Amino acid sequence: HVQPETKKRKGGSKEDSTTAKKKKSASDPVTLNAPAKYVEILHLKNIKEGMLMLACVKEVADFDVVMSLPCGLLGFLQIKNISDGYTKLLSEQLRSQGTEEISSLDRVFRPGMLVRCVVLKLDITKGGALSIKLSINPKLLNKALRPGTLRPGMTLSGCVESVEDHGYLVDIGVGETKAFLPRQVATDQNPNPEELRAGQTITCRVDEVKGSGRVVRLSVNPLALARTFADASHDWSLTSLQPGLLVKAKVKTVTKHGLLLSFLSFSGQVDFLHMEPEEESTYTVGQEVQACVLYIEPVTRLVALSLRRHLLAPGSLVDLAPAGGDRIGEVVDGCRVTSMHNMSGALLELPDQTRAFTAQTSALDKLLSLPELSCRILNFSAMEQVHFASLRKYVFIPPLGTVGDPIYMCYTRIVDSGTVSELLDHGMMVQLSGNLKGLVPKTHLSDIVLRNPEKKYSAGMKIKCRVLSVEVDKRRVTLTRKKALLTSTLPVVSSYAAARPGLVAHGFVVSIQSFGCIVRFYNEVKGLVPLRELSTEPLASPEEVFYVGQVVKVKVLECEPEKERLLLSFKAVVEGDTCVPCLTLCVWGSLQRCEARLVTKSAVCLEVAILPEEVPALLPTMHLSDHVSNCALLWEALEEGDVISNLVCLSRNKESITLTQKPLVRWGLEEGLFVKGFSDLAVGMTLVGWIKKLMPYGVFVEFPCGIMGLAPKSALCDRFVTDTASVYQLGQTVVAMVTTFDEEKQRFLVTLKGSEVTDPEGGAQALLLRGLRERRSAEEVLRTTLLVKLDVHVLSVPGVTLTPGQKVTAVVLQVDLLSARVHVSVLPKLLAKKKSLEAGSLLAVMVQHVDQAFAVVAFESSARLAVVHAACHINAVFSEAGHLKPGSALSVTVTDPACAELRGLPLLRVEPGASRHPAPAPRAATTSESEASPGHTYGKTLEGAVRSVKPTCVLVALDGGGTGSVHVSQMADTVAIGSFPTALLEKGARVRARVIGGREGTSHRILLSYMLKFSLQPDSNRWGGGGVHSECFSKRPTPAITGSTTRSTGMSQNLPVRPLSPPAGRQQLAVGVVTLGMVTNIEPGRGLLVRLPSDATGTVSMTQLTDCYRKDPLKAFSKDQVLRWVYGSTGGLWVELCLLLYWRPLGGALGGAVYCSTGGLWVELCLLLYRRPLGGALSTALLEPQKKSKQQQEQEQKEEEKALARREVQLMEPGLRPQDAASFERLLLASPNSSLLWLQYMANHLQATQIEQARSVAERALKTISFREEQEKLNVWVALLNLENMYGSEESLKKVFERAQTFCEPMPVYQQLADIYARSNKMKEAESLYRTMVKRFRQQKGSWLSYGGFLLQQGQSDAASALLQRALQSLPSTDSVELISKFAQLEYQYGDTERGRAMMDKILGTYPKRTDLWSVFMDLTIKHGSQKDVRALFDRAIHLSVAIKKVKFFFKRYLDYEKKHGTPESVQTVKEKALEFVEAKGTQAALFEDNF
Repeated sequence: HVQPETKKRKGGSKEDSTTAKKKKSASDPVTLNAPAKYVEILHLKNIKEGMLMLACVKEVADFDVVMSLPCGLLGFLQIKNISDGYTKLLSEQLRSQGTEEISSLDRVFRPGMLVRCVVLKLDITKGGALSIKLSINPKLLNKALRPGTLRPGMTLSGCVESVEDHGYLVDIGVGETKAFLPRQVATDQNPNPEELRAGQTITCRVDEVKGSGRVVRLSVNPLALARTFADASHDWSLTSLQPGLLVKAKVKTVTKHGLLLSFLSFSGQVDFLHMEPEEESTYTVGQEVQACVLYIEPVTRLVALSLRRHLLAPGSLVDLAPAGGDRIGEVVDGCRVTSMHNMSGALLELPDQTRAFTAQTSALDKLLSLPELSCRILNFSAMEQVHFASLRKYVFIPPLGTVGDPIYMCYTRIVDSGTVSELLDHGMMVQLSGNLKGLVPKTHLSDIVLRNPEKKYSAGMKIKCRVLSVEVDKRRVTLTRKKALLTSTLPVVSSYAAARPGLVAHGFVVSIQSFGCIVRFYNEVKGLVPLRELSTEPLASPEEVFYVGQVVKVKVLECEPEKERLLLSFKAVVEGDTCVPCLTLCVWGSLQRCEARLVTKSAVCLEVAILPEEVPALLPTMHLSDHVSNCALLWEALEEGDVISNLVCLSRNKESITLTQKPLVRWGLEEGLFVKGFSDLAVGMTLVGWIKKLMPYGVFVEFPCGIMGLAPKSALCDRFVTDTASVYQLGQTVVAMVTTFDEEKQRFLVTLKGSEVTDPEGGAQALLLRGLRERRSAEEVLRTTLLVKLDVHVLSVPGVTLTPGQKVTAVVLQVDLLSARVHVSVLPKLLAKKKSLEAGSLLAVMVQHVDQAFAVVAFESSARLAVVHAACHINAVFSEAGHLKPGSALSVTVTDPACAELRGLPLLRVEPGASRHPAPAPRAATTSESEASPGHTYGKTLEGAVRSVKPTCVLVALDGGGTGSVHVSQMADTVAIGSFPTALLEKGARVRARVIGGREGTSHRILLSYMLKFSLQPDSNRWGGGGVHSECFSKRPTPAITGSTTRSTGMSQNLPVRPLSPPAGRQQLAVGVVTLGMVTNIEPGRGLLVRLPSDATGTVSMTQLTDCYRKDPLKAFSKDQVLRWVYGSTGGLWVELCLLLYWRPLGGALGGAVYCSTGGLWVELCLLLYRRPLGGALSTALLEPQKKSKQQQEQEQKEEEKALARREVQLMEPGLRPQDAASFERLLLASPNSSLLWLQYMANHLQATQIEQARSVAERALKTISFREEQEKLNVWVALLNLENMYGSEESLKKVFERAQTFCEPMPVYQQLADIYARSNKMKEAESLYRTMVKRFRQQKGSWLSYGGFLLQQGQSDAASALLQRALQSLPSTDSVELISKFAQLEYQYGDTERGRAMMDKILGTYPKRTDLWSVFMDLTIKHGSQKDVRALFDRAIHLSVAIKKVKFFFKRYLDYEKKHGTPESVQTVKEKALEFVEAKGTQAALFEDNF
């Protein structure tokens, strides 16, 4: 290896060059450029504007040419950068009516042609890549040549300017020189004569020079060009040296990485890629070789040469494809490294002896130590005739690289990322990717023909379009913007074979003739609609009914694919004969399963075609399985062309059909657990859906048919939730129950609590079997297609020590193909002899390994393994699966000792009370009644010690662990006046209590289980097996009877109680039961919302609050107040409650309601029902309110008038902020263009955590505010950006940002978003946005100033200084002074004051007469400097040689400053200085003296 002395290309220091000159002997030739110190290939970073290089034509499109450059680089030659004559010719031809003679690029350039070019510009694409723009304009290539420097024998690059009678005028780019190529010479000397066209690039030889270089005669004989070498008599200089020039060189140095040569008076280099492979080892020092100039770097003065034979023959075509065919994208195994080159890369030898090159990377040295490598071929370089490859493990070819990519050949695809490039007379150019454009013809810009397309489209606009046709050989993509084609769900006809008789599809009219209409489909497929099939009625002139470009729906009558003939019909469609069998399958809820063929794969979605009619549809990745962990495995196992079965349609709209393969969702559709519309929803309904979106306040659950509901935080699970992302995953299948819905607003709430929804279709065991079946099928496919090396991961076992190299026997727990890892265990008891199991036996198991949704367990009593589901319910939060860690102990019941579905493994059922935490250390049991489960059921009697006594409750520490709470109302049946129930207990006292309910702890202490509610009343402790006997009153006037109650809560003796059976588990709601409840909300005009011990919610209406009339009965209640309630009627989880607890005897006055039934009327009076026979008398009484006196009525009227006046005054206050939606809507009617009102409206919703409502208000504002109010609209866009930054996702923020750029000036939008990032401490995002902004708006000062202020605020003063230098180079020189002044002000404000002062001093030293700059400097010094600095600055200003008027201004400011901050002495000093100035100026300052 040749070690490089330095990494820089430039020459050494002055001392080194001086020493070298002294040592150089007189016999050494003098060179115009220093020889290179080492040989290196051309890198992208070394490309500079103005660099000359030799290129090869790779692809020719309509408006640009793709060039293959040295070292695998690509460049782009636009049609306007060929020559001035060609551009003028095209302009003239486009203005003329005839277009037959237009000289297109494919007639001028041929693939494989060698062309001399110059780097015109280096652009940065939107993806951040560098794009090389080229030019072959002779004026740029030969700009260093003058008429006097032209010599016979020179080879130049020129462009045919015009075709004359006797020859061709050629533009060689030399001013005042006319070059002529005789026609006879061009045809006689060329063995394959072709007519040259205007604009064609040629390499020619100067045969004769006349008139001091003003007239030259050229020739293009290929044989003569191949024998023409550069001569010293041509007086070539480094600036005039041309790429492609043939030279005779001598080898000076031979290195492993290339050759150093000398030719003419220059030094050059040949890298290893441009040496003939079979002659690499034959080159010697002093050998003479023939070379071709490859490129010239003007900065480093480096001349690169090539010795390849295909570049030494001017006029010949270079092979663009290797001999073995196109291999781009192929993964090749068994590659061998043949040579390593410093700072460049390595040469590889493929198994078929083909050479490949891989670039230098950080991991290359490590990979080279391997005997064999695997690489992926990325590209084939025509200049070097070698493949370029990558050794990285995951390298994918960009999907939008070339026209022939499958993404464009799929006509069902909608291109969402198109950008309008430019508007032309015949259509619109759309940028599809970094280097690929498509054409939207004028007839396809809209559903109707647009007369003024520029009013609808503008450059830079983001649009959605569809691929119409692709011509790979011409690199041409045709698109459409017709909405009917974009939203069509009918089958796509892209070939004559796909157009089967009976098929109905969309097409567009391209021609109207007297015999019918010609309709075109995708990929240039055409068909005829004869006159008889145009309509059900005869048409005399079809052009009066149809027009060119019209989108029509046609039916295929006949098809002859071999003759490419189609017979179509409009009439059959109008008559209703539009049967498309496949579409009948895609109606959601049809319960009919279908099959689909996979077309393309993406990370989030699969594009499929429903069989047999190839109807396009979408299958989201999350819908491949109910198990989120299986979705990635199934996605990896699918390949394009596979047929996917058991699919059901979820939803269908105008744009697409969405399918699902989730078994539970499919089961829900078959069982009827879905709704067809919002009107079908009902409270208590159970639905099967999936998690669509995670928000801080809850999760959105989507159901079939696109219906979406919200599960708030409180309804996610049976425990407290802090973060929704830690509870559920996107795409997780859930079972939800509707709790409430608002039909007017089309919104509803659901609950996902496992205690409130039932587990469908077999529970955890069915989930386990389905999940393992899916995983097994996917792994079988991957084992045949995926060849990976598996790593073994050994489960750590206490007491077992392993050493490297030790051979052990292990048990396989799991094989994970995606991560290429095998999990094994060396636990000794697992290697013992396996024992048999019996069905129904209850055994203990221990978890050995957990893989997301599944867990591998081992029996304590036998050496057998089994698999259980990590969650016991479909809605179980996935974070709970994380609690199931290796070492956790479980209790299971054996369902099947040898299950065939599990390949002989036992099928287990995990007991609900089983511990899901690691097993504790064994200890002695304290009682024989100890239980494995820490949970307690209703009615269970427990013992414990008083932990603490509070005024309202008593905390009890239970003997079995846990804490319970006893409310003061549950202490005793009766309480004596003057006593307090909690005074009866002391800390440490032993008590017995009974469980009456459960709730989550609301304190800040960390509790491991629920806090329990107890009752210490004697009545509740006397429960027996069949219930409690308590004395009750009958509903009819009969003696007292006894009955059984569910819970006795210490009610008064005269309270009626309904007889019920004792509960089993959760409390059952029944009419007439009395219980405790807590007021959760007070709703004026409606009543109270109450939370009950069983976690149910109840309502108390206004009429059920008190026995007698009260003006405002809600004043007697407060939030969190605990009271006794009586159950009324139930509907779902909503319970009607009553507070009328006073017994009334028969005959007393009671209010009630009458209900009709068979046999009589039922009258409900305080929940006591009396039966009257039909026809019986029912007495009623009208209770009239107490009559008020006249004085009371007048007083109430005055109070109402005063209240109304106060309200009017409040509404008239300008600073009053509305508090409800109605007030905002009223104010917005008066001021619809006020962004302040809209922002306050959004803030009002955000305070109530109504994120979606705030978004909708912002969208309304953007549509309502007039387009003339640009600032008002910008304010709303900024507010929407703030909202998405705080509450939305990165994708939603990006979408809003892109929309804001479309409707507003882009630069203010960039600045506002950068400020938002900075305020929210997203410094990386802010800095990235600032960098993009200064690149895009490099000609605007505001972008540089904003970025500079940001850097200074972050303390990056050096970076801000570098940014200032960049800004000075980018902006016009006229803006330099103002820019430096602004940066100096920023330095004063955020950075270093001394640096800001130095900057201002430098400006004023150059522009001393700028009064505005002096004024700014004074203001900054007064604000940030000392008095000494201020006075020194004023003294400098008043002694300037400027106009007297300006000096007067400085003196006035000086005097004002001293009057405000100085002393009388300093004021007098200023006046004396002014007097001295007047005396010095004499009569010129007379006016100044009078005014001062």
